[in-house]
Amino acid sequence: MAQRTWILTDVEQDIFLDQVTISPEQVGGPATGYGIHKRMLHGGLREGVDVIEVQNGRFRFVVVPTRGMNLWRATLGDLRLGWCSPVKGPVHPGFVNCAEPSGIGWLNGFDELLCRCGLESNGAPEFHANGTLRYGLHGKISNIPAHRVEVAVDGDSGEIRVTGVVDESRLFGPKLRMTSVITTKVGQPGLTIRDTITNFSAEPGELQILYHTNFGPPLAGPGAKVVLPLGRLAPRDAVAVGNLSAWDSYGPYSPGVPEAVFFADLAADANGRTRTLLCNAAGDRGVSLIFDKRQFPCFTLWKNRQGAADGYVTGLEPATNFPNRRSFEQQKGRVATLAPGESRTFELTLEAHPDEAGIRAAQQAIAAIQGGSQPEILAQPAPQWSKID
Repeated sequence: MAQRTWILTDVEQDIFLDQVTISPEQVGGPATGYGIHKRMLHGGLREGVDVIEVQNGRFRFVVVPTRGMNLWRATLGDLRLGWCSPVKGPVHPGFVNCAEPSGIGWLNGFDELLCRCGLESNGAPEFHANGTLRYGLHGKISNIPAHRVEVAVDGDSGEIRVTGVVDESRLFGPKLRMTSVITTKVGQPGLTIRDTITNFSAEPGELQILYHTNFGPPLAGPGAKVVLPLGRLAPRDAVAVGNLSAWDSYGPYSPGVPEAVFFADLAADANGRTRTLLCNAAGDRGVSLIFDKRQFPCFTLWKNRQGAADGYVTGLEPATNFPNRRSFEQQKGRVATLAPGESRTFELTLEAHPDEAGIRAAQQAIAAIQGGSQPEILAQPAPQWSKID
């Protein structure tokens, strides 16, 4: 058995490895062509950020343990996944004040391909009656460093596994632990994230989680299309109503135009599986997200149509709920409760498509999920889904 595990960080054991390089020669077995490199970034807002770069021989991605095990960037050959944020990161959490009175301090660190929103709350900012902040935008988990990180490689199967443990906890508050396992195999065009959230309090806890998965040019740009197996779709607000006729396509860079957001109930196959596809204007490059709708009953499509310098980007966002204010989601029954010691698992696969054949296969898979059913597209926001002030 050609298997090895490296503990990179373990706060309890006072272990921290500043720099590690892992190659097939260190593991043994028939799997070759891969490499893993852990290092610390320096300079600017990246100062002190740990990253783990994984290259499986075909697909390369960067995990950021310092930022809640988020994914910073990924590439498949010359296909780049991610976006060009006006924030140059990955940003150390020390430079992000999630408790900023405006409620949107989270945006000061927003520069990733995939960032989790949660765990106590994951939506819009919410304020107390006296105007002080109750819940900041998108929660805290993306700005909490992992306290245990390890990398394991199976030289026989070619599986590479990065595991991180992140606690979102405080005295007199929630005590939730996320154990994130990110896996890929040699030669695969993607990866799978499997997160287990555990309530380690002696009292019941509450949970919201959303996977804010973001793509910009050249993949998402004018002429690009998103393909969803739709059960029902509704605009979030009046801005999205104005973009409803083009909800599944992307227009030109439009400085000053506000974001358009759509909420959806996706169709799924008999096993609860569903998938989404984003493809470029030429139809020869794209990316799919594949997941279990029973874990992620809600889906948000976010379109930020700003100029390139301001962050033209789209977000494909599977979640336990819609990213409204937490009190609204609680009222609608979309805040999960975990008993003491209870866990819930969420799994998301990201698969890159470097050619037309991959795009066609993804389209066919979505068409099979859609079947003969006709989607319901609402002309106005759905009161059950949107809080309109």
